[in-house]
Amino acid sequence: MKPLREAPPGGRASPANEDANTDTDTGAGAEAGEGAVADVGLWTPALSRSVMLRHDRVRGTDLLLMPERVVVLRGSAGAILRLCDGRREVAAIVAELAGRFPGASVATEVPEFLGRMREEGWIR
Repeated sequence: MKPLREAPPGGRASPANEDANTDTDTGAGAEAGEGAVADVGLWTPALSRSVMLRHDRVRGTDLLLMPERVVVLRGSAGAILRLCDGRREVAAIVAELAGRFPGASVATEVPEFLGRMREEGWIR
């Protein structure tokens, strides 16, 4: 699992940040994500108060906007975070995404991804 990269404080997301990894791969760092999967329980994730999810039409990608930083999202990260409305439990989010993306392994990857976003403090 590659670390997330973000724009410098006060700066804009630059092309170097275009490859910020928010993919849900389960590579060598899976140990950190395994704990995140185990503790999701009946959690109803929502964006943290200081975080906004926006779509950048110029880049054609989703962004997490926070005070003094921007995180460029890749892949289906934006679609996952849009479902984090504070009313749906993780199981409901997984079920919704399984319907949208049949054949994808969302049952393990989505809770792991949400756990990492929670550790970063971007969702609560």
